[in-house]
Amino acid sequence: MDFIPLEIPEVVLLVPKIFGDHRGFFLETFRDNQFRQHIGNFDFVQDNHSGSSQGILRGLHYQIKQAQGKLVRAAAGEFFDVAVDLRQGSPTFGKWVGTVLNAENRHQLWIPPGFAHGLYVLSEWAEVLYKATDYYAPEWDRSLRWDDPAISINWPLINGHPPTLSQKDSDAPTLLNNAETYPIGWSAKQPCEETQ
Repeated sequence: MDFIPLEIPEVVLLVPKIFGDHRGFFLETFRDNQFRQHIGNFDFVQDNHSGSSQGILRGLHYQIKQAQGKLVRAAAGEFFDVAVDLRQGSPTFGKWVGTVLNAENRHQLWIPPGFAHGLYVLSEWAEVLYKATDYYAPEWDRSLRWDDPAISINWPLINGHPPTLSQKDSDAPTLLNNAETYPIGWSAKQPCEETQ
């Protein structure tokens, strides 16, 4: 597995070594000791799987408490995956990085706690698998506006058509219009809060 930091270096592209022959293929999708060596001491507590049709945009999502780091990959199809830094005081606060993940390249994207995550489906159908470092907590779930002009994500919209959004994502605030962010001094290594 190769670990490639992106323009925001805490966001890392994981490129697996794929072994194949006439029977098919094999790859490791996760190895704890390598992950800790190259990224950090994070524990994954929840795995999620979602499916979406072409043109659907999910995000930008984050939890303001019980912040989740996510390790994202495509089980089927293709999507554009995005991370936005919401850590006040960070030199990359309000900046974004994105990459295409698909079932052919089998790449994964590590999105640390303190970042919002979103994806836009490019294929007719895509299935997303991701590991999370904390449990889903609906009371802390937040959305950031997908087309926030202060962030200016270059989404690869199909034929320039607006994406299909949930009502929650349509109503999401922008950075300049009350979107919650992580305060200066906030720590990404907060323990899981299972009881909340």
